[in-house]
Amino acid sequence: MSSKSLFAFIFLFLVLSQGVVSINYGAALTKSLLYFEAQRSGKLPPNQRVKWRGDSGLNDGQDKGVNLVGGYYDAGDNVKFGLPMAFTVTMLAWSVVEFGSQLHANNELSNALAAIKWGTDYFIKAHPSPNVLYGEVGDGDSDHDCWQRPEDMTTPRTSYFIDEQHPGSDLAGETAAALAAAALAFNRTNPRYSFELITHAKQLFDFAINHRGQYQNSIPVAGKFYSSSGYEDELLWAASWLHRATRENTYADYVYQNGNSGGTRTMFSWDDKYVGAQILMAKNSLNGKYDEYGNFAEYKNQAEQYICNCIGKGSNNVQRTPSGLLWWQPWNNLQYVSTAVFVTATYADYLGASSSTLHCQVGEVSPHNLINFVRSQVDHILGSNPKGMSYMVGFGQNYPRKVHHRGASIVSINQDSSPVSCKGGYEVWFNKEAPNPNVLEGAIVGGPDQGDNFSDSRSNYQQAEPATANSAPLVGVLARLA
Repeated sequence: MSSKSLFAFIFLFLVLSQGVVSINYGAALTKSLLYFEAQRSGKLPPNQRVKWRGDSGLNDGQDKGVNLVGGYYDAGDNVKFGLPMAFTVTMLAWSVVEFGSQLHANNELSNALAAIKWGTDYFIKAHPSPNVLYGEVGDGDSDHDCWQRPEDMTTPRTSYFIDEQHPGSDLAGETAAALAAAALAFNRTNPRYSFELITHAKQLFDFAINHRGQYQNSIPVAGKFYSSSGYEDELLWAASWLHRATRENTYADYVYQNGNSGGTRTMFSWDDKYVGAQILMAKNSLNGKYDEYGNFAEYKNQAEQYICNCIGKGSNNVQRTPSGLLWWQPWNNLQYVSTAVFVTATYADYLGASSSTLHCQVGEVSPHNLINFVRSQVDHILGSNPKGMSYMVGFGQNYPRKVHHRGASIVSINQDSSPVSCKGGYEVWFNKEAPNPNVLEGAIVGGPDQGDNFSDSRSNYQQAEPATANSAPLVGVLARLA
């Protein structure tokens, strides 16, 4: 190699390295929280920052005589699905619980708490009595037949609930987890609200335990879109959060009595919460607390096996794309990447606090190296990849412009209040080749395929549709890295 070629190679390496180092995690954090304001349903507050959105779903719940105004639309449609919404709020709350000081340092703690409260206020409304919980507003099939802004949607807004005769332990358990985690997040700033959240969480956990069943058997319309694989994980997850929030042995006893029910998991998601419960219990084991619950150490082993597999040092390692991105499935793969990096960052800090290291099958891993792994995956999401594509909308110069999202793809009602008809939205806006008129800042789309390819197309819902469950875990991670 000539001296000129060597110099060019070194220069290129330094430029690329600088590109990775210069990623502005603080800016990404700010955008990630803006995204949740774009997903709001209900009467928007005066301090709403996403100005292209308007009020929507103001009659939700009227068909059942309850007030179900508020909450979040889960993805690119206008349905309020309770199970993924609750998981989203749990992960936002966990972000505050673990990384509250970093959120505060980046002036985003109040926005994170506001994002949580927008969800928990809705859950309180959706839980009008101890053994009743509303788990969906709207219908996926009729909603997907139309392409309309939430502000002027004409689709049915049927409200669906679970009760003693129509149970849903997974839905009630996840909502209990969300409220318990949120109670911890609000414990210092709003203790009265925190107490209210714990009260609802306890009632919902009792409901989930005493009246067991999968929620899609009670709300069949949910099953086609967010079918639960079982409820045992949500019960463990809820008990773990209630134990952390209350320190009451009742919940530790439940976790102890149901130990090893999950085993080592391959993913952590809105449907499978075992990893989350294992991480929470591992913290107790690392701290030497509750030694009388011997199987807490087994939860720790299971959590560590999951992390070892994610970082490529386990016995059943997660696949990677050619450029190194963790890979699980073609449809919305980034939801699993975001949860993986969240629990890895969280566990790295647990290890650091206890002066411990991670013991994998192929060697020891320090907390510092775990954070480096987290950074590499986040950097990939934010644009350090072969395509130079940021999979966070609005971050960087090259990001998806045609995301599969009704509100973002149609002109703002504040700019043009002419109603958009059910099919007219498809004809005028969905099939348009132009970029979306509204930038859905902070949204994390489904991401590239197994070969690192990505098609920025409104019809490509597997890759180009964002979801709240994708973004929520990254809030804490971005705060940790900023």
